[in-house]
Amino acid sequence: MPKITYVSVDETARTIEVPVGTSVMRGAVFNDVDGIVAQCGGNAQCATCHVYVDEASADRLDAARPDEDHMLDFTASPRRDTSRLSCQLTVTEDLDGLIVHLPERQN
Repeated sequence: MPKITYVSVDETARTIEVPVGTSVMRGAVFNDVDGIVAQCGGNAQCATCHVYVDEASADRLDAARPDEDHMLDFTASPRRDTSRLSCQLTVTEDLDGLIVHLPERQN
């Protein structure tokens, strides 16, 4: 099972095995990772699952679709080049070792 590492603002890291086909957001929510609110439940409508993908991992992801790209303009913490909505990141075996940094705030 792929391992995803969630790094909090205080640099505390938690590595969690997340099933293939699950979103990075659900991996966080189901394992009580603080910093992922996910108010809309993973429908790309609230931007409260915003993460910063580690720069070393960013090229492993497909580009954001237009609806995700639009919602990234409404994040509570500043948008960066590596900003993504974790609800739109589906875990695959290729994402084993993915590192995401949690923003300072989500809403």
